[in-house]
Amino acid sequence: MVLEGLGKSLRNAIGRITGANSINEELIEDVIKDLQRALLQADVNVQMVLKLTKKIKERALDEKPPAGKGPKEHVVNIIYEELVNLLANGEPLRMEPQTIMMVGLYGQGKTTSCGKLALLFSKKGFRVGLIAADIHRPAAYDQLKQLGDKVGVDVYGEPGSKNAATVVKNGLEHFRDKKVVIIDTSGRHALEADLIQELKDVAAVARPNERLLVLDSQVGQQAGPQADAFHKAVGVTGVILTKMDGTAKGGGALSAVATTDARIVFLGVGEHIRDFEQFDADKFISRLLGMGDLSSLIEMAKEEFEGNEEVEDASKHIMSGRFTLKDMYTQMEAVNKMGPLKKVMSMIPGMNKMEDKINYEESQAKLRRYRVIMDSMTDEEMEDPRVIKGSRIVRIAYGAGVDPHDVRELIKQYAQSKKALKGMMGNRKMRKQMMKQMGSGDLDT
Repeated sequence: MVLEGLGKSLRNAIGRITGANSINEELIEDVIKDLQRALLQADVNVQMVLKLTKKIKERALDEKPPAGKGPKEHVVNIIYEELVNLLANGEPLRMEPQTIMMVGLYGQGKTTSCGKLALLFSKKGFRVGLIAADIHRPAAYDQLKQLGDKVGVDVYGEPGSKNAATVVKNGLEHFRDKKVVIIDTSGRHALEADLIQELKDVAAVARPNERLLVLDSQVGQQAGPQADAFHKAVGVTGVILTKMDGTAKGGGALSAVATTDARIVFLGVGEHIRDFEQFDADKFISRLLGMGDLSSLIEMAKEEFEGNEEVEDASKHIMSGRFTLKDMYTQMEAVNKMGPLKKVMSMIPGMNKMEDKINYEESQAKLRRYRVIMDSMTDEEMEDPRVIKGSRIVRIAYGAGVDPHDVRELIKQYAQSKKALKGMMGNRKMRKQMMKQMGSGDLDT
């Protein structure tokens, strides 16, 4: 999870409020100290931390809760609002036809971000083209071509060319039928005069709708000055912060960039091509504070599952009570495609309370083991798990390379899941709501 340490510290601070008998000045003082400690450990600028916590303290002590809201909920909401205000600095990148120019120094994750952005747009239904305009780094074209092949997007380049602007001009002509064109430009170890001129020449030819700066979040508070320097040079319209997973300086980079003219539009949260999130301050803070992000979870599920007949059939079986191991397998495969289990679970409100009780690596390994076991079953066994007994359990275990106990554990897990689903589907109101979301009629008829 992004900024896991900061999130846990913030949730602990809020836990002091929700667990208190009453709200008083002494409690507010203690919570403010906890917030300051958490933010400073995440590399957020000292002056910014003091300004933020002063505002939270003043509001918590002076404002009266609005009608229908208790003192505890009101103080938590103040913390949430002020953290959002700290990071909110512009509109998200529009999902519409456009030309995007990517800029940044060497080693920041620029080329990889091009591939991730191309995948995002293609999943939204746009025809995308990638232009390899980095004429200095020898492997730049090959790397972009590999990424393009991985996400199913065409790549244009002229290996050996010495003129980036010409490559872009030819690339735009080549991709005149594409709705979205993303240009990967050259970088340097520092923002030098020749790089600035090259970027200006490319921009003059491309006339991009967006100029996105890619920054490694590990630079921490230096992200702000870097963003300012690039903005003065080429007019940056948005920033992509990479390597936001597991870096102690991520809070510094986020807050530093948020105070510049450039808006944060995406976060790179891992090495996988799908580890890319559109930045939204409200949703980001909501997840940090353990409030979840169900809207993003639903959107992510729609993108992954829409048009997948197997997933849709399995969902209908669940609605009707006809839940088989085959349906369970399909659902597990679908969830696996959405990303690491910890990331998915972080979007569910309240799951942070279980974080110390859940071993995500062990759970992920168990799900993989379950899929291997089911791969060793016959169609009959997958459709009717009741037949899996005695010699069948031994045969399945041998084929999957596991112990018979693991097979029995899977069958037990399946039975518990079926029972839970049956109870949930017994709630007619919930069932109708889920059927409506699926776009289906009531299966009782």
